[in-house]
Amino acid sequence: ELYSSFCQGEIVVTDIRTAEMTKVVENTFRAVNIAFANELAKICRHDNMDVYEIIKICNMHPRVNILQPGPGVGGHCISVDPWFLVGDYPSLAKVIDESMKTNDGMPDFVLNRIYEIMKVNKITVGLYGLTYKENVDDMRESPTLQMLESMERHLCGDLVKVYDPFITKDIVPNQYHDLDKFISDVELVVLLVGHDEIKQNMDKLKGKVILDTRKICDLEGTYRL
Repeated sequence: ELYSSFCQGEIVVTDIRTAEMTKVVENTFRAVNIAFANELAKICRHDNMDVYEIIKICNMHPRVNILQPGPGVGGHCISVDPWFLVGDYPSLAKVIDESMKTNDGMPDFVLNRIYEIMKVNKITVGLYGLTYKENVDDMRESPTLQMLESMERHLCGDLVKVYDPFITKDIVPNQYHDLDKFISDVELVVLLVGHDEIKQNMDKLKGKVILDTRKICDLEGTYRL
C-alpha cells in the first residue's frame, strides 16, 4: 500500500525470503554475464583476436546479448551480492564462484596489459577514472583503487598519475583535478571509466599512448583489453 502511493511500475508482493533472494539473484545474473565477457577478453587476448568484433557479431543473433568486458566490477551490489550465494551455498554455487573470481581478477589483467605496453620503458602512466562506473562519484569497490594497490608495489609512485572529474577531494597520491594538466603530465593514458567528459574530449589524447578498457576511444593505435 505504501509503495503503490508513489510507484508507477508493477509492484510484486511475495514473501521476504523470495524478495531477498530475488535481489541477490538479479545482481548475480549481471555479475555472471559480465564475467563471461571478461573471460572472452582473456581468451581473445591470449590468441590475439578482437573480442569486441566477436561480441558484436555474436550479438547479431536475436537470442544472444553478450555484455562488454571491462577492468573489473565495482559498486556495492554486483561486486558484493553474489558472494552471499557462494558463502551460503559453497558446494552448489560453482559457476557464480568462478565468475566472481574472474571479475575480481580483471584489475590484475589490466595491470598486465599496462606492463606489456610499457615493456622496459619507464613511462608515466595516467589512470583516468576513480569511480566504479561512469558519471557518478561513487568509488566503492572501484577497480582503479584495486589497481593502485598493486601498482604501488610494482611501480615507482611518481610514475602513476590519477584523475577523475567527479572526485574533487584528494583520495590517492598524485591525484589531479584538471584534465588538461593530467594529460600533459602522462605518456600512457589508461581509460578505466567512460565519463562523458573524456568522451567529449577524446581529441586531447592524440599523440598519447592509450589503453582503452571501456571501448570508448577510436583513435588510431589505441590498445584494448
